[in-house]
Amino acid sequence: MTSGILYIVSTPIGNLEDITLRAIRVLKEVDLIAAEDTRHTKHLLDRYQIQTQLTSYHDHNKEEKAPVLVARLLEGKSVALVSDAGTPGISDPGYFLINLAADQKIPVVPIPGATAAIAALSVSGLPTDSFVFEGFLPAKHGARLKRLQKLLKEERTIIFYEAPHKIMKTLEDLVEVFGDRRAVITRELTKIHEETIRGTLPDLLKHLHEGSIKGEFTVIVHGATTEPAKQDIDAAEYLKNLMLHRGLSKKEAIATAAEELGLPKKEVYKESLKI
Repeated sequence: MTSGILYIVSTPIGNLEDITLRAIRVLKEVDLIAAEDTRHTKHLLDRYQIQTQLTSYHDHNKEEKAPVLVARLLEGKSVALVSDAGTPGISDPGYFLINLAADQKIPVVPIPGATAAIAALSVSGLPTDSFVFEGFLPAKHGARLKRLQKLLKEERTIIFYEAPHKIMKTLEDLVEVFGDRRAVITRELTKIHEETIRGTLPDLLKHLHEGSIKGEFTVIVHGATTEPAKQDIDAAEYLKNLMLHRGLSKKEAIATAAEELGLPKKEVYKESLKI
């Protein structure tokens, strides 16, 4: 008997319109949808008139439920795995089922879509050519500091997820370890109260002290740099070198210098007026 297919279906991270036509079709056609929270997923299914049977699959039942789902797949049934928001398997229990299915040679097919980490990175203004996703930091203070210390010399942009009730403690620890490094926080992405906050880590901590702490957070931190301190660099001279040796236009040089020196674009633009 030919096994069914396990579809890894990305769902919206907030706005219910952020779902692909292919995802809607697959959710309608499969025999079963395995959802992290069936009540949450039901809102999405109702929106698109999807009547496929739902079953729960989450962190607390994955070891018991995954074999049951694999048995259904081996019987030839197709299953769609969805999380509460975004792409299954990213900082959620999806990996457990996916690995079990792969071990049984069951086809696992991705249905791409939204991921909060990538959505946040795309609007961050921080370097995107190379980055590392760290997911959720440890809940305990000591373990969290230990993890951050290991990342202190990481040169790639670093992406974290954090829950609202832990965001302040996490930011305090980030300031303690990384100092005044540039960073961006996003919350409630694609929703009515969507917010993107840019600045140094102390700036972000102050902003949250004075504002609202609601919604799931994505924290993006600039990687470590081996460049000289920005106050020791002649930005105008740096711009000249970019245009002369790399052949960049003035506009391209301003953007590149801002990114490479870790300076605001407005500041670099002012320096460009000296050329």
